[in-house]
Amino acid sequence: MASHEALLIVDYTNDFVADNGALTCGKPGQLIEPNIIKVAEEMRKNGDWVWLPTDLHVPFDHYHPETKLFPAHNVQDTWGRELYGELKPWYEKHADEENLKFFDKTRYSAFAGTDLDMRFRERDVDTIHLAGVCTDICVLHTAIDAYNLNYNIVIHSSCVASFNQLGHDWALEHFEKVLGAKIVK
Repeated sequence: MASHEALLIVDYTNDFVADNGALTCGKPGQLIEPNIIKVAEEMRKNGDWVWLPTDLHVPFDHYHPETKLFPAHNVQDTWGRELYGELKPWYEKHADEENLKFFDKTRYSAFAGTDLDMRFRERDVDTIHLAGVCTDICVLHTAIDAYNLNYNIVIHSSCVASFNQLGHDWALEHFEKVLGAKIVK
C-alpha cells in the first residue's frame, strides 16, 4: 500500500546554499544538510514519497517576474542548479526508485504551474512534509498552496533555512499559527 505522506525538498541547490551561490542563504542553509538527508532517508525507507521541486530559470527571460527581483539563479544546465552537497549523491543513488522524483518549478510554490497536486491526489497523499530553502520564500509559498489545497502540513524546522533570519522566524510562526502546520525538529 502506498504512503499517504510526501516530503518536498524545496530548492536545495548550489545557487541557494553554496558559499559562492548566486542567491545563497549560506551557512544557515549548509547547516541543515545532514538533517535534510536524514529525514529524506527515513521517509524513503518508510516507502513515503520524496520529491525535489527545484527552481528552473532560462537565461535572459525578461518575462519572468523574478528577473526584476533577484540576480540570475538556478539557470538551466548550470552548476548553480545542481543539488547541493551530499544531497546530490544521495539523490543520484536513489533516483531510479519509484517514490523519488526531481522536478522543475518556475515559481516560488512547487504547486504553481506544475502537476504536483494532481500527482499527489493520484497517490492519495494527504500529508506534506517540507524541507529546503528559503523558509520565507519558496517553502512558505509551497506551504500556503498546500494549505489552500487541504493538505496536512509538517514543517521540519531543522531542515529549513533562509538568508533572512527575521523572515525565517516569521515564516515558522506563520506555518504554525496561520496554516495550522505541525512543526517538528
